[in-house]
Amino acid sequence: MNSDFTLAVHSLTYLALQPDRMSTSDAISESAGVHPVRIRKVLSLLKRHGFIKSKEGTGGGFIFANELNEVNLWDIYRITSEGALQPKCPESSGQCIVGANMKGVLFSIFLGAEEHLGEYLKEYTIKEVIDLVHQK
Repeated sequence: MNSDFTLAVHSLTYLALQPDRMSTSDAISESAGVHPVRIRKVLSLLKRHGFIKSKEGTGGGFIFANELNEVNLWDIYRITSEGALQPKCPESSGQCIVGANMKGVLFSIFLGAEEHLGEYLKEYTIKEVIDLVHQK
């Protein structure tokens, strides 16, 4: 899984906790501890998929665009990290039964793992993430 997933969840949680006001990418990046350019890349992706809205200019920024219980972590994973579990296999010898088949075998196994991960991540919405943040 890449950092875009964690930054997207962080950003959405941050925005969801401030439903009545716009937040800047600088404020979100400070909260996440990363450079604002990294956050802007993730925010752009979230906006493109309808998770957030933005307004440019003075008083502008980003705001959560959905109901808290409508966005689950699988939704976020799919746009930031889908396929991340696929194994990186070198070109193997087609002359060997192992070399000729290992990539396909591992791909099938990890595709199944990603499906299981998806079922698990669907159980957590941004609302649950917020609840967990408040418990810590």
